[in-house]
Amino acid sequence: MSLLVVGLSHRSAPVSVLERASLSGETRDKLLQDALAAEPAAEAAVLATCNRIELYADVDKFHAGVAELSTLLARHSGVGLDELTPYLYVHYEDRAVHHLFSVACGLDSMVVGEGQILGQIKDTLAVGQELHTAGRLLNDLFQQALRVGKRAHSETGIDRAGQSLVTFGLEQLAAGADVADWAGGKRALVIGAGSMSSLAAATLARTGVAEIVVANRTRARADRLVEILAQPGGTGVVARAVEMADVCDELTRADIVVSCTGATGLVLTAEAVAGALGLEAAPAAEAPAVEIPAVSAVSAVSAVPAPADVDRHAAWVENAAGNGAGTVRQAVRRATVPAQGAGPVRLALLDLAMPRDIDGEAARLDGVRLVDIESLAEASADAPMAADVDQVRTIVSDEVAAFGAAQRAAHITPTVVALRTMAAGVVAGEIARLDGRLPDLDEKQRAEITQTVRRVVDKLLHAPTVRVKQLASEPGGAGYADALRELFDLDPQTVAAVSRADLNDPNRGRS
Repeated sequence: MSLLVVGLSHRSAPVSVLERASLSGETRDKLLQDALAAEPAAEAAVLATCNRIELYADVDKFHAGVAELSTLLARHSGVGLDELTPYLYVHYEDRAVHHLFSVACGLDSMVVGEGQILGQIKDTLAVGQELHTAGRLLNDLFQQALRVGKRAHSETGIDRAGQSLVTFGLEQLAAGADVADWAGGKRALVIGAGSMSSLAAATLARTGVAEIVVANRTRARADRLVEILAQPGGTGVVARAVEMADVCDELTRADIVVSCTGATGLVLTAEAVAGALGLEAAPAAEAPAVEIPAVSAVSAVSAVPAPADVDRHAAWVENAAGNGAGTVRQAVRRATVPAQGAGPVRLALLDLAMPRDIDGEAARLDGVRLVDIESLAEASADAPMAADVDQVRTIVSDEVAAFGAAQRAAHITPTVVALRTMAAGVVAGEIARLDGRLPDLDEKQRAEITQTVRRVVDKLLHAPTVRVKQLASEPGGAGYADALRELFDLDPQTVAAVSRADLNDPNRGRS
C-alpha cells in the first residue's frame, strides 16, 4: 500500500482560495482521468466538498506522486501552482488512512461531528467506481471509512458535539435566539435542490417555518423536493416550487433565504437583494490591507520531505494549522467579511455554496444578515468540542491499525493461493502417475489414496501459511510474500493472475 493524499481544506487555506479552487463535476471527472493517466498513480479518487478538495491516489513513488498530484490539482482548479502550494497538505500511507477516517467521523469538519460528510465520501467512492479509477486499495479504503464513520456516530456522542452546516448556519442567523422561535411562522426561500439544499429545506420545515419556496435550475428536481416536504404525516409545511427566473419576485416575500447551488457565478447580487427590500445597494467598501505571512503545508513541491520524514512533516502541518495558519485565516476573515447592515433584520441570508452564491456586499445593506461559509468557519473555530471526541479519536486509531494489518495480510493472500494451487497440481500429477503404475486399483482404493495425499499436503502447508499471514499483517511484514515466492519457486505470473481475479470480482468493493 502506497496511499498518498494531497489536498487543501478550511484548516489549511482561506475560504477565498477554496472558493476559487472548487471543482465542478465535469472538472472533477477530468482530474480523475488525468490522475490515472499519470505515471506514479495506479488508482485515484477526489473528495470535493464545500470546504475541502482532496486527491487520493495509490502511487509507486512518493516524491513524483506529490509533484504530479499537486500539479494536477493546480491545473484543474485554475489556481496557479505557486499560489496553491502554500495551502496544500500531504499525508502518506498510514497517516493518509488516519486522515480520511478522521474526516469520515467529522473530526476534520468545519462543524465537528457533522454527519453529512459520510454521504460525500459515499459519492466519492461511487464516482471512482463508475469511472473505474478506484481499484483494490481505494475501494477498501473508502468502504472502511464509511464503516468507521458510522461506528463513531453509533458508539459515541459525537452527534452531540456537532451538527450539520445548515443547523449551525441557522443558529448563527438566529444570533443566540432559539432557532424554532426565531424561524417559526417565517417564509423561507431555498435556492437549489441538491443534497445540502434538501437538508436545509427539511431542517427549516422542522423548525416551523410557515412556507418553503424551492427554486432550482432543473424544475423537476424542485418539484420532487416539494413533493417530499409535503408528504402526508410530515411537518405540514406549505411548500411550492418556482423557476429560477422567479427568484427575485420571491425574494420580496421571503424572510429567510438559503442558497446552495453549483453555479460558478453569483445567484443573488447585492443589487437584487437591495431591490427586493426597496433599498439602494451600498457602495463597495475597500478592505484594509493585511500582510499575510506565508504559512506553508508544503513549502515547495521540490522540498517535500522524504517518506521517513512524513510523520514529522504532518505533525508540523497540524501545529501550523492550529497556530500560525489559524491566525492568518482569522486575519483574512476580519479583512474580507463586510460589516453587517444596521437595523432590525428583515432578510436573513444563508449561503452554503462554494463558490459563493450570494454577493458578500449584501451583508452591508440595512436590515440584512448574511451568514456564509467564511463566517461559519470563523464562528466554528471557537465552538466547544464534546468529550466524546477523544473516544472517536481512539476509534480512528484502532481502525487505522486494523486497516493496515488487513491490507498487509491481503498482500500475501495471492501468494498463499498460488502456493496451494501449485501443491494441488503436484498432488494431481502424482495421482496420475500412480494410476499408470497401479492400473488395477479400484475406485474406492484410488479415492482413499488421493484423499490421504491431499490431507498430508494440507497439514504440511497449514502451519506455514497461517503463520506467514500473521507475520505479514504486522508492520514490516510485506517482505514475507517475496520470501514465500522465492522459497517455493512460485511463478510470478500465477500470483499476478490470482490478484487480477480478485480485483475483477464484480461483487467486490461495491457501495
